[in-house]
Amino acid sequence: MADQADDLAATRTEGFKVGEKKTIDEYNQLDKDDEAMQRWKASLGLNAGEPIHEPNDPRKCIIKSLALQVDGRPDVVIDLSTPGSVDELKNKPFKIKEGSKFHIKAAFQVHHEVLSGLKYLQVVKRKGVRVSKDQEMLGSYAPNTNVKPLYEKIFAEEEAPSGLIARGHYNATSKFLDDDDHTHLQFEWSFDIAKDW
Repeated sequence: MADQADDLAATRTEGFKVGEKKTIDEYNQLDKDDEAMQRWKASLGLNAGEPIHEPNDPRKCIIKSLALQVDGRPDVVIDLSTPGSVDELKNKPFKIKEGSKFHIKAAFQVHHEVLSGLKYLQVVKRKGVRVSKDQEMLGSYAPNTNVKPLYEKIFAEEEAPSGLIARGHYNATSKFLDDDDHTHLQFEWSFDIAKDW
């Protein structure tokens, strides 16, 4: 269990300190006469519409889906929003053609307060041996509203390994966490690298 915890620990920039938490109202009052601060707040989407969260749902970030995007092919979408969908992922591998270039796209909602430093962490193993660990910074986001009901983030391009040795079954563990090291979603899934689609 300790190995998995170490595998899924986020990489931190030396000297980085998490900023003080503020409510939406505190952000709106912050530096009201500072043009740069007003542009920053607008870029986060503060004060852009009515909140869409359920008051009784305490979750701050809800990951709706992940998609594998390959040029010229339909997206492979992993729906994470339906009950039980995350539990089924490990047993339903999808196929990736060796050497293909792809992007992962995440769709998510932020509720209640500003989410600071959302990141995606992924560890891939083959036959129990770690073959890769990747971290993608997604950014900071204001709560979703009826004006902006969903955020989408496309990750940097990746290339599937190729060759006879690379082909086979892989298991992955992924998680979404923020600057406070709060895990919003962690799940296991699997894929197969094959000679063709």
